[in-house]
Amino acid sequence: MLTWLSREDLVFPPLEKAMREPNGLLAAGGDLSPQRLVAAYRHGCFPWYQEGQPILWWSPDPRTVLYPDALHVSRSLRKTLRKGGFTVTLDQAFTEVIRGCAAPRSYADGTWITTPMQEAYIQLHALGHAHSVEVWQENRLVGGLYGLAMGRLFFGESMFSRTTDASKVGFVTLVERLQGWGFKLIDCQMPTQHLAGFGARPIPRSVFAEALARHLDEPTSAQWGS
Repeated sequence: MLTWLSREDLVFPPLEKAMREPNGLLAAGGDLSPQRLVAAYRHGCFPWYQEGQPILWWSPDPRTVLYPDALHVSRSLRKTLRKGGFTVTLDQAFTEVIRGCAAPRSYADGTWITTPMQEAYIQLHALGHAHSVEVWQENRLVGGLYGLAMGRLFFGESMFSRTTDASKVGFVTLVERLQGWGFKLIDCQMPTQHLAGFGARPIPRSVFAEALARHLDEPTSAQWGS
């Protein structure tokens, strides 16, 4: 049975109560306050819903993750990186990045990054929880991605690209930075062929929960905003 959240408390049901079909649906309702969003990621779930739906909270099993030291970069992408045609920055244009991620896609109807979702994550960025990666070409924003950092874990949310390989360059740069800062795991949430090409793989939800317990509050040497 689906759990409906109240606005009065931030308690989520145990991850084991998530539905098998649709995979990972854990709860509905509540709000997108910064406090609830932080509590959700710390618990192991995230919001994902379409315009007109209630807020839906998910914790799929298995969970798709990327271990930074398992990053795979294709030969063609390495060539692109060596050419140096892009400039990558962190936390320099969060609002522009999330709006780029929310923009219409040729292969999808609508977006789950609704205006309330954008506003919620912009708040999280102002509080130091959410971060962006910007990819520039000739001073023009051509790609990027955003997510949350907690302890030694990064929770990826979405990426966009306006030119070939832009988001890939941003993602590889981020993973290499995270590895250097001592991050242990990147949450990719759901499987895609795109992420699998970088080395992302599914792990049992129980293993993901163990990683949360172990690494959520560990210190890092992260320096965002560079």
